[in-house]
Amino acid sequence: MDKGVLQQFIEWIIHNGGLYVLLLVIFVETGVFFCFFLPGDSLLFAAGFYVDELAKQFFDVNYTVIILLIIIAAILGNTLGYWFGYKVGPLLYQRKDSFFFKKKNLIRAHDFYEEYGKATVFLGIFLPIVRTFAPIVAGIVKMDKKAFMLFNIIGSSCWVAAMILGGKFLQGWMLQKYGFDLKNHVDVIVIALAALTMLPVLYKVFFGRKKADDTPVAD
Repeated sequence: MDKGVLQQFIEWIIHNGGLYVLLLVIFVETGVFFCFFLPGDSLLFAAGFYVDELAKQFFDVNYTVIILLIIIAAILGNTLGYWFGYKVGPLLYQRKDSFFFKKKNLIRAHDFYEEYGKATVFLGIFLPIVRTFAPIVAGIVKMDKKAFMLFNIIGSSCWVAAMILGGKFLQGWMLQKYGFDLKNHVDVIVIALAALTMLPVLYKVFFGRKKADDTPVAD
């Protein structure tokens, strides 16, 4: 079977300093506002297929060490986002839109945060786009630092562990039960997972806006 483009790309990453690339992608997606487009969920889930290989490449450690390192990268990324929002976030509202920056994304993240409160830091990391902007908004609204770090640590740990372990054990189960290697279908899996994780965001954007437009304005 011919390998798809995404499969070739992921395999290239895995065999060319894969862990360091993965750590960098997770760090910047959670910490740098113009990197919201990176596919963190899909990359982590696919990395679960190869986590044992990554562990061998990294001083032949147990795969749980790899998960811990990626969790730390996510925590640090969120912390960077919070710091950025805390220090310079208010200036973003005065910035003009550009190719990498859309003010509407910041406003949507702010509305999401206002609606769901502090739990957004925990829940937001499971949602594309939201996970990039939620820590920044937490900084903008001056969320308590200790509370932010608590939700940051818990959320990052749950997200990374769920994605990688989900990929690892699903791959093992499919191989053992059906002799079906998910590594040969990375393209389909990555696209399907990206679409699935985007559904809550799309629902919020389109149906949330519709509900807001239908709300009668008081005289």
